[in-house]
Amino acid sequence: MRYTYMDSPVGELMLAGDYDGLCWIGFAGGPMARRAGAEWVRDPALLPVVREQLDAYFSGQLQQFDVPLAPRTTPFQRRVLDALCKVPYGTTISYSELARRAGNPRAARAVGMANARNPIPVIIPCHRVIGAGGELTGFGGGLERKRWLLAHEQAHSAPLARPQLAVAG
Repeated sequence: MRYTYMDSPVGELMLAGDYDGLCWIGFAGGPMARRAGAEWVRDPALLPVVREQLDAYFSGQLQQFDVPLAPRTTPFQRRVLDALCKVPYGTTISYSELARRAGNPRAARAVGMANARNPIPVIIPCHRVIGAGGELTGFGGGLERKRWLLAHEQAHSAPLARPQLAVAG
């Protein structure tokens, strides 16, 4: 496993990956702060496309990521993460709705646990899941980061302008 760090508006992020893609993103602080393993190798050139897209996201220029992901999860967690990836930018859903979208509407608690164990926050948007009453609930990076990410997406949720093609004539 290789890793690198990058600065972001929500604090320093640790990116870790292998030849298959990005395995996880860790926040420097918060309830689920992550650290490099003893056998990991620091590689500042790791996955430049991930850093570029995260920079574009944080600057409000990117709403959907297209990077190689390689999360290490169970099949159930993978279904939950796949459902999370389909939650549109700038919107939120409840845990029960996420459970329904993941194919098991009666598993809201299990879905909540899978969401909490999301190894690639921000890119796999677990911050878009809120309580049934609209309240902010736990986030591995801390509620302040979750609040910032949701406000950032709300501020940039209008469709991005597409450049107009010049018509030769």
